[in-house]
Amino acid sequence: MLVLHLVPVMLSLLLLAAHFVRRGDMVVVIAILCLTGFLVIRRAWAARMIQVALLLGCLEWLRTLVELASLRIELGQPVVRLLLILGAVAALTGASALIFKGAKARAWFRIGS
Repeated sequence: MLVLHLVPVMLSLLLLAAHFVRRGDMVVVIAILCLTGFLVIRRAWAARMIQVALLLGCLEWLRTLVELASLRIELGQPVVRLLLILGAVAALTGASALIFKGAKARAWFRIGS
């Protein structure tokens, strides 16, 4: 079932939207939420746009990780838990982009046909 394969993609996009809500960047939040609607568009370009957004999201999580870890180190606060959590979120977001390489997603989005 394709929906189960796309759960990590939806979760990654929603976590990314929540991140930008916290930063107050509502234009980016709206853009990310619109991208979730692209999951029902059965075209290769829709899949590629989602993949690009997920890869950019992964980079954003890594940027945030470095920024927050530097701040915590500077303040003498523990940093390991932050590294584990944000590292896992970045890995999930990056790995979600790979879902579009699978046969079910390729068939749904008509990639390579």
